[in-house]
Amino acid sequence: MAKPSISHVVFDMDGLLLDTEKFYTQVQEIILARYNKTFDWSLKAKMMGMKAIEAARVFVNETGISDSLSAEDFLVEREDMLRHLFPSSELMPGASRLIKHLHAKGVPICVATGSHKRHFELKTQRHVELFSLMHHIVLGDDPEVKRGKPSPDIFVAAANRFEGGPVDPQKVLVYEDAPSSVLAAKNAGMSVVMVPDPRLDSLYD
Repeated sequence: MAKPSISHVVFDMDGLLLDTEKFYTQVQEIILARYNKTFDWSLKAKMMGMKAIEAARVFVNETGISDSLSAEDFLVEREDMLRHLFPSSELMPGASRLIKHLHAKGVPICVATGSHKRHFELKTQRHVELFSLMHHIVLGDDPEVKRGKPSPDIFVAAANRFEGGPVDPQKVLVYEDAPSSVLAAKNAGMSVVMVPDPRLDSLYD
């Protein structure tokens, strides 16, 4: 039997539509420098797509600073720096063109991001018009998203909220940039296009 054709598209946001991953890297490098530690992309790859507290635990444990800085304190410190950086978020190359093309063709599109509401608003405040083309936005602090990626929760919620939903997952195409997020989409039964950061891509060469 032929696989159903794609009818709906779901976008990740950080590192795919918005060039925000650099902010997380910058802040985490600053924090680690105090402990004479460095931040590398193999650690970043593990953290990408996780809920904030899960990623924070990986961060402090893998870098060996958990005795000096708890995951909770790390998030508080990181938050203070990030909220000053997020309003300067720029679109990734090609993001605007692709979104406008799909919208013009009548393809239902949405965003499924691990970002919480307060971060989403800061990151998108210069791009409100473009994000208004989305049918809906599913955020990381949404009550239906119980578990972070690679759990499929966020993509299941995204498919359920399209008009006439839930949409058959086999008809949904997901654009993602992180390995754990690609796995989450596959766990939801959806097709995935991975658009990795070149530095992340080099880890798998």
